[in-house]
Amino acid sequence: MAEGIALGAYSYDTYKTKKKDDKKKPELESAVILTPFARQSTATQAAERAATVAAAVNVARDWVNTPPGDKRPADFAEAITAHAGSDVKIAVWDEKRLAKEKCGGILGVGQGSDAPPRLVTMTYEPEKPVAHLALVGKGITFDSGGLSIKPGASMQTMKCDMAGAAAVAAATVAIARLGLPIKITTFACIAENMPSGAATRPGDVLHMRSGATVEVHNTDAEGRLVLADGLSLAVDAKPDHIVDVATLTGACMVALGQNTSGVLGNDEALSDTIIAAAKTAGESMWPLPITEEMKGIVTSSSIADLRQHNPKSYGGALFAAAFLREFVGDVSWAHLDIAGPAFNEGSAVDYTPVGGTGTSVRTLVALATELAAAR
Repeated sequence: MAEGIALGAYSYDTYKTKKKDDKKKPELESAVILTPFARQSTATQAAERAATVAAAVNVARDWVNTPPGDKRPADFAEAITAHAGSDVKIAVWDEKRLAKEKCGGILGVGQGSDAPPRLVTMTYEPEKPVAHLALVGKGITFDSGGLSIKPGASMQTMKCDMAGAAAVAAATVAIARLGLPIKITTFACIAENMPSGAATRPGDVLHMRSGATVEVHNTDAEGRLVLADGLSLAVDAKPDHIVDVATLTGACMVALGQNTSGVLGNDEALSDTIIAAAKTAGESMWPLPITEEMKGIVTSSSIADLRQHNPKSYGGALFAAAFLREFVGDVSWAHLDIAGPAFNEGSAVDYTPVGGTGTSVRTLVALATELAAAR
């Protein structure tokens, strides 16, 4: 109930001009839950946990709702750093550090913009952690499609294309503030995908951090390129599990609709745990396969190790996951495609507002809780 109140009371009015004659609905200042369990410590702890988790969801919503001109890569990195405070260790890589670290995917996506890309690493390490979870988030602050440019109408909501990075960053801070006994290493891969004379072209070959080369076929399939570098960094951190979160494919929306995220990966047990955590958290997620035929298509480039885009229009979500799988090796990994539920273009429903929803934050916190309890 506490979580639902905090989520349902959310509104984003930062850019609303307030006039004296406005008849604005008053904001909720406080709420009281009457329960016979009020004096029990478990009830108090549950309410405190709900407040922490809901605050994380709401800050992710704020980041997604921020107009893209005010949320360019450096701005977004600064917002994450400010929110983390002293709870989480932060490192921000600029374009020079990204080049030094050979992050060709992030640099390739961001090179068409005059706002250079960033990578934010977040680390939470309690004493004697019982598990190590790495999180990777797609943080495209605005997606024009690059030279494979989107139709104008399709760009209207593309400020939301950083919802994956928003979710992993917000969840990391929440996990730290809850004091869960699990180490978290998070990589927010941030870039702006714009067309210009410097932009990556279809047919270009990018050199990824893993050492693999990737032939670009469609610059509007940029999310998998930034994630590939983030996943390589996550592997280097030697976690028990990796989970990436991304508004990755319209194909996932075709398969599952606008309210359900797809879960794909190389570890069925991890996927099952995530889906169970989503159910506990109250978020809709559903498993999808990575069919073996996709591997052959991913590796079918005639000039590079991998091709970035499926030449056929079928199974787009599966192909994207198969591409990402090439960068995780044998590490237990799951991919959450949140393209549908990350942004609500319709009317508010229950505690889901119009605009950014903060989807997957609650699931990631529930997953970390489950992994901590299982050890």
